[in-house]
Amino acid sequence: MRSETLMDLYNRLYACFGPQYWWPGQTPLEIMIGAVLTQNTNWKNVEKAIDNLKAAGLLDVRRLYQVPEEQLAEMIRPAGYFNIKAKRLKNLITWLWEKYDGNIQTLKTQPTEQLREELLSISGIGPETADSILLYAIEKPVFVVDAYTARILGRHHLIAEGDGYAEIQSLFESALPKEVALYNEYHALLVRCGKEFCKPKPSCRGCPLEEMPHESGADTF
Repeated sequence: MRSETLMDLYNRLYACFGPQYWWPGQTPLEIMIGAVLTQNTNWKNVEKAIDNLKAAGLLDVRRLYQVPEEQLAEMIRPAGYFNIKAKRLKNLITWLWEKYDGNIQTLKTQPTEQLREELLSISGIGPETADSILLYAIEKPVFVVDAYTARILGRHHLIAEGDGYAEIQSLFESALPKEVALYNEYHALLVRCGKEFCKPKPSCRGCPLEEMPHESGADTF
């Protein structure tokens, strides 16, 4: 039943919004950088920071590994919290360079659980960032959970209050086929729905999920 409900939800979102073409980024490295920079900011600011890196010729693992952290921080200033994010980005790049010789293609041959554990061991990389890297940059079938996902599922009685990241992720991964394309599109559609309709103060009229059982009161997730 959960599988049918989740696929019904997906089909309604897809019929309304169509394909979302996520994640924005021309290369796996750019996607990895974006996953770190998008923490606590909007994507337009991330794009400005990435444009700065491109202009400086820093969209390269070796150059990012070698660039001083202070210089990197200035490049990514538009993304906000730039000193913190520069440190987190350097931690990620150091792991990639020193463990995998900077070769992202090598990551794709490694077991998913191993990579996830390694990413989560990197200071500043939490579950959402790690899973975004795994799904969008490395193309591993890992479902990404965010605040939009929790809010939508909570209001539609598909999760219990208090369910955390692992519980919500398990719901999707146990009920749906383990397909990168499906997880990719589903997450993107949930974000689209969360931004346009299922906001902290919901706007249910016209939402593609309006006819599904839901609560439209205050945001508790």
